[in-house]
Amino acid sequence: MIRRKEFDKDLEELRTLLQQMGEHVTDALDGAILALQTLDTVRAQEIVKADLRLNAMEDRIMEIGSRLIITQQPVAKDLRRIIVAFKISSDLERMGDLALDVAKVTMRIQGQQLIKPLVDIPRMAELVTIMTTEAIQSYLDENTDLAYKMAQDDDQVDGLYSAMINELYTYMVQKPETVNQAMLLTLVGRYIERIADHATNIGESVVYLVTGKRPDLNQ
Repeated sequence: MIRRKEFDKDLEELRTLLQQMGEHVTDALDGAILALQTLDTVRAQEIVKADLRLNAMEDRIMEIGSRLIITQQPVAKDLRRIIVAFKISSDLERMGDLALDVAKVTMRIQGQQLIKPLVDIPRMAELVTIMTTEAIQSYLDENTDLAYKMAQDDDQVDGLYSAMINELYTYMVQKPETVNQAMLLTLVGRYIERIADHATNIGESVVYLVTGKRPDLNQ
């Protein structure tokens, strides 16, 4: 028999931890993009070091969820709440790793000047930050309409990514000396695009939580 008061208290801690993980991811991505725009390697290094906090929060979620399953034996939506917490925390941890990868690019191009002003990358990052915030909000509110919106936003990110790739390939053809940095910038675009995919995964998890069925929003 589920002891409701204790169970609800632990579920609320899961919600709080996931919200904190989401805030960490958006802060890390914002900081990584600023570090890249300004070639600030000190800021980039701080983002890399801060990743340990995100891992610790994921571990705490796994600890709480596993204990609840063993001791409370939840079923139906109560069980889905825990399964979804596991899945969302995994997506957020990967999103944090990808933000960290963006920061590492800044460290790799230390001492160089940017081959061009960054336009599409900051736009992509801004969209993805909004997606991440809204994905977590959809979870907190159990709002499936907001969860489904992830698919539309992901399409916008994909469009910006394609435009960025085309522009950088043109740079590489016209100015072969820019190839190394241009390839690194394409990686940054790919990292941000992958963060958007994980935000979309969170939307899928929210729909599963509410309805018991998982849609494919990454089509």
